Amino acid sequence: MSTNITSYPGERVDLLKQKGVTIWLTELSASGLPGHCYADMTITCALEQHLLHLHKFAYRLHGNNVRLGLNKDLGFDEKSLVENIRSIGEVSKLFADSACTAITAFISPYIADRQLARTLHEQSGLGFIEVFVDAPLSVVEQRDPKGLYKAARAGEIKNFTGISAPYEPPENPELHIRID
Repeated sequence: MSTNITSYPGERVDLLKQKGVTIWLTELSASGLPGHCYADMTITCALEQHLLHLHKFAYRLHGNNVRLGLNKDLGFDEKSLVENIRSIGEVSKLFADSACTAITAFISPYIADRQLARTLHEQSGLGFIEVFVDAPLSVVEQRDPKGLYKAARAGEIKNFTGISAPYEPPENPELHIRID
């Protein structure tokens, strides 16, 4: 690995009048606001729209625009989940380096993976805000728009976060949103 590669943010911060930051939402599947089910379809959409209306540079990274392109070759086993979150951490760091507010909403079930994303940002002098969208398992199972929890409980889906695979909630998120 080359050690002589350096990032130069240039004039972006001055021209855009904002510093880059990543706002990292973590949640169980179906943790969105009542009636919507998914945090990336509710909280992140609202936040992105608000920032854009304030003429701030913002972009929302979510499952559809990452899993259908950049990480389309990854599955849902533990190794693939770790790689998915690692690459999202790297991509969100690039967005933040460009003076963008990168908004991510991924289950990101492991504390170590979220910490890696935070460390990548901190080592580059970039902001990282972890947001825990906290909905109890009983609430997300009631919402379950795709029947994923029901299928996981029936053994039809292996390694499903919150049922047959762990979800490690953040220990000290910058923001804790209860959705129950």
